[in-house]
Amino acid sequence: PTGPMPARSRCAGEWIALYEWVDRQDARAVEAEIRAQLALCRELLRRDPTHLDSHQHVHTEEPARSILDGIALELGVPLRHRSTRLRHDGRFYGQTRTGDPLTAVITPAHLVEMLGSLPDGVTEVACHPGFADDLVTMYHAEREVELETLCDPAVRRAICDERIELIGFADLQ
Repeated sequence: PTGPMPARSRCAGEWIALYEWVDRQDARAVEAEIRAQLALCRELLRRDPTHLDSHQHVHTEEPARSILDGIALELGVPLRHRSTRLRHDGRFYGQTRTGDPLTAVITPAHLVEMLGSLPDGVTEVACHPGFADDLVTMYHAEREVELETLCDPAVRRAICDERIELIGFADLQ
């Protein structure tokens, strides 16, 4: 395909394509697109990325998984869900697998409980905070709720009480 094809959105329990740039089953096209995105990242940031991942976890499927495993090894950076240096925790996400609201898991109480249950080591707690007025996404209203939750004083206290050190991917290098 020459232009963007749909990415994926959940509908009736299944991912529905909303846009894609290349056929996800064409390994050569996938690798070319990944390398093009890596080159753009390097051009914009003037450095290598601190980690690798993909939108909606496409990198957990072949052929992207193998391609990105190799690139992560080349760069010496973690690949989400694949690195032994950190765990990924996606429990702070305000929708069900079918895209229905699940606001109970993006509350301060749930996040405090979640933080208290984290194992020793490095854990990436996935979140999507922000204001999404001009963003076309099915995860819209939840972003502002996440932002409010992350800024809640009870969450800050839990981080201190649990002696959690907040770091970025660059700190893993």
